Amino acid sequence: MVTSKQQQNLRVQKWVAALSVLILAIKFVAYYTTHSVAILTDALESIVNVTAGFIGLYSLYVAAKPRDTDHPYGHGKAEFLSAAIEGTLISVAGAIILYKAGENLIHPVQLHRLDTGIWLVAATALANFMIGYYCLRIGKKNNSIALVASGRHLQSDTYSTIGIILGLVLLYFTGLFWIDSMVAILFGILIMITGYRILRKSIAGIMDEADSDLLGKMVQVLNTNRQVNWIDMHNLRVIKYGAVLHLDCHLTVPWYLNVHEAHREIDSLAALVRREFGESLELFVHCDGCLPFSCQICKKADCAERKNNFEKEIAWTMDNISTNKKHGL
Repeated sequence: MVTSKQQQNLRVQKWVAALSVLILAIKFVAYYTTHSVAILTDALESIVNVTAGFIGLYSLYVAAKPRDTDHPYGHGKAEFLSAAIEGTLISVAGAIILYKAGENLIHPVQLHRLDTGIWLVAATALANFMIGYYCLRIGKKNNSIALVASGRHLQSDTYSTIGIILGLVLLYFTGLFWIDSMVAILFGILIMITGYRILRKSIAGIMDEADSDLLGKMVQVLNTNRQVNWIDMHNLRVIKYGAVLHLDCHLTVPWYLNVHEAHREIDSLAALVRREFGESLELFVHCDGCLPFSCQICKKADCAERKNNFEKEIAWTMDNISTNKKHGL
């Protein structure tokens, strides 16, 4: 089933792809007007923006497809592949920029109409920032790594464009043409760092690396809203598939609850997590019945089956809630 979040992600990425083409055209007009290698740096990164925008659009289209027999967990991993390609393209663009800047430093080119070029790239910087901000806001809200990657890329493009503008303004008033190449070298390095960070995060998602920030927030929510029948929880795992979260855990409840009563505890847990993390959630909970040693960490006051006195509640942490065994004193 395609969720409303996935549909929203797809709509946003369509706008990103379309607007990135327009911004690219403006930057190349600015480059051919000025022949500035710093502006060429900005234009080359925008080629990556356009390519990544359409790759991101396709990945969100694939991620929004309903699960099938070949993909029982859905197609959300396509977003990580998109982000990996985008990170790689950004890094390659950074390397090309460094090469062109170094070449221009050795063999400088005469610059023209810098004032016109500055105004043109300033307009693209403003557009990129606004689009990037919106992408980040929607991407974080909907847990979409593809939109977050696009947003970070667009905002890094904005910051690099601002730096390029400052360098060109300095060049305009001083006439020191080597500034053009040095600005391009500086931002070529920054672009490569951005590409590495996006690539690193996407590989982490492909490899199902634990998201420590997400897991930490979830543990905090579970501790704060812990219910009396939730005696213990262990083997907690959270995996992202695009905008969908898959949560697995073992929940220890009083052994004498019948199937319907135990299921109500699971429903209560699911409602809590969905309230805090959104509707795009799949929950797989294995119910364990408590054992005599569980009494020492159980606060249930009206338990007729208690075998040991309550001694201390064990607070769940990122370390102990992820272990594959029940807790005790």
